[in-house]
Amino acid sequence: MPKAKVNGVEVEFEPGMTVLQVAELAGEEIPRFCYHERLSIAGNCRMCLVEVKPGPPKPQASCALPAADNQEIFTRTPMVKKAREGVMEFLLINHPLDCPICDQGGECDLQDQAMGYGRDDTRYEENKRAVEEKEMGPLIKTVMTRCIQCTRCVRFITEVAGVPEIGLISRGEDVEITTYLGAAVTSELSGNVNDLCPVGALTHRPWAFNYRPWELKKTQSVDVMDALGSAIRVDSRGAAVLRVLPRINEDVNEEWLSDKSRYAVDGLGRQRLDRPYVRKDGKLLPASWPEAFAAIAEKVTATPAERIGVVAGDLQDAESLKAALDLFTALGVRNLDCRQDGSALGSGPREGWLFNSTLAGIEAADVVLIVGANPRLEAPVFNTRLRKQWVAGQTRIGLIGEQADLTYQYDYLGAGPATVAGLAKSRSDFAKAFKAAQRPAIIIGQGALAREDGAAVLKALAGLASSVKLVREGWNGWNVLHSAAARVAGLDLGLVPGQGALSTRDMLKPGALDLLFLLGADECEASASGAFTVYLGSHGDRGAHKADVILPGAAYTEKNGLYVNTEGRVQMGERAVFPKGEAREDWAILRALSDRLGKTLPYDSLDQLRAKLFADHPTFGQIDFAPGSIPTVFDLSALGAEGELSDIPFKSAVEAFHLTNPIARASVTMAECAALASGSAKMAAE
Repeated sequence: MPKAKVNGVEVEFEPGMTVLQVAELAGEEIPRFCYHERLSIAGNCRMCLVEVKPGPPKPQASCALPAADNQEIFTRTPMVKKAREGVMEFLLINHPLDCPICDQGGECDLQDQAMGYGRDDTRYEENKRAVEEKEMGPLIKTVMTRCIQCTRCVRFITEVAGVPEIGLISRGEDVEITTYLGAAVTSELSGNVNDLCPVGALTHRPWAFNYRPWELKKTQSVDVMDALGSAIRVDSRGAAVLRVLPRINEDVNEEWLSDKSRYAVDGLGRQRLDRPYVRKDGKLLPASWPEAFAAIAEKVTATPAERIGVVAGDLQDAESLKAALDLFTALGVRNLDCRQDGSALGSGPREGWLFNSTLAGIEAADVVLIVGANPRLEAPVFNTRLRKQWVAGQTRIGLIGEQADLTYQYDYLGAGPATVAGLAKSRSDFAKAFKAAQRPAIIIGQGALAREDGAAVLKALAGLASSVKLVREGWNGWNVLHSAAARVAGLDLGLVPGQGALSTRDMLKPGALDLLFLLGADECEASASGAFTVYLGSHGDRGAHKADVILPGAAYTEKNGLYVNTEGRVQMGERAVFPKGEAREDWAILRALSDRLGKTLPYDSLDQLRAKLFADHPTFGQIDFAPGSIPTVFDLSALGAEGELSDIPFKSAVEAFHLTNPIARASVTMAECAALASGSAKMAAE
């Protein structure tokens, strides 16, 4: 490997690295504004100047300069210090003195670097330049006079998000960052440009003037708005969650986060259930916990076990699912289902419902077939990985299902199951490439499985996978892309109906049950069943509207919990604030209810519950381990069931990206985004 000296310290580096990267290997911190590890090199700001020998006797931009063998790099010489101070002086010529009122204050790169390289006065006597504000939608607040033209936002929205809606116009002193024709940014990842902005030119509009960074308590947790399990940091003040930011996790979300995961947090304080309710004479009335438990116990005692059903929702932690499973199994109830959308998954080996290539490992696939999914809506952060590979020319992508703008080109093969059944015999270019691929992969969305013929579609996909040897020694390309954060945990627990038991679809039929228990289930139409309904959840959403008893639960930021993402990775969510009012953690409510029903659960604390969970289901004890990282060969023939394939086209499981769960539907910010996305509203410039 080549070697270079940084301030006299010799370091080895990989060929192709820049001088800036080599300097950081040696432990030297190089100031920068435009450079970012995941974006292309622009060389705009010139703050990263260093002195290099051999080379011309002048400072050079280290971000754009390739490192060479036997090179000498100096980062602390008087020449370098003077050059950086000069660059800082130029950057501050037109920058307004907004620090006391700027939302970026306390987290501003320019503010930090000015402490090290700034002057205590200015030699510039002319008037400062002012720039008109830009309208970029409900999520991005602009004060473009602060902009230093680093173009991080332009490069992210073009290269990573794949929606080139921000650009740089004019030249010289008149240069400006703007959206095209003043339109709002439509990317599901637009909030990331606010994180990337090194000054206060782009800030978070929903959180404007609400906090100072040093006022917030920071809690590391896991996102539940989709099934990726993105690493997040929940920032709270007192009892309120004020913002959610991404944490770096190279295996899951890198350092990006979707707009819904980031900005739906205002829904945590709206439409909350903060006390129990019992329906009397057709009206829901506030009640005490004993009164609510008594109403449930009376109904359970009078109802045969086969007339009781349980449906678990999409945002549940593994502990609440385990407590519900233990309680209702003890009562003899067999109608248990975590698949409120009616997905066909749940039987066969565990690999059958996992993303086996892993989220990061999909970048090794050379041909990818997407079936019944729209990754841009169902998992926007994961979609950036597919785009990254497509941009690099390393992956060919095919799609069966709903045509949509995925931000990259793909071979459109067909709309429904008939295309799946015929692909193995097809002679199309994509079919030939798929069969000849060294690492082929299939990504199956819930749009292909949550149908009446879902089991037959799953069988057809398993047959196709076998024909191309999708699962082989050293590679497993069978991938299920879930859209619900709780789904994999529920399937791992076996929270599915056994032989002769009712699925969610059957439970919701009129007259099928006498008692229906909804564990945070809001995406199914329970009112049509006519059963006595008990709802345990955090928000007054669809599940609570027709309930006879409501038990107030905790939202994901208000409890410690385990979540299993689409690749089977078990992750820990941490409590940032306490539940609202009389609400309690879901597992604790079920534990108290079990005592009232005479079937006391054998755990009194979260630690005891987790100990039993790990003992009964060992996979939950493998924290932060993705099973697909060790490719496993499994029997594809065990998946699905023979049946007639429908000619109905596949449809994405997510129609309105911003309104997929109770928290998002309670969010004013998400409502604004949804209206903008549907075209029913236009953002007016401030």
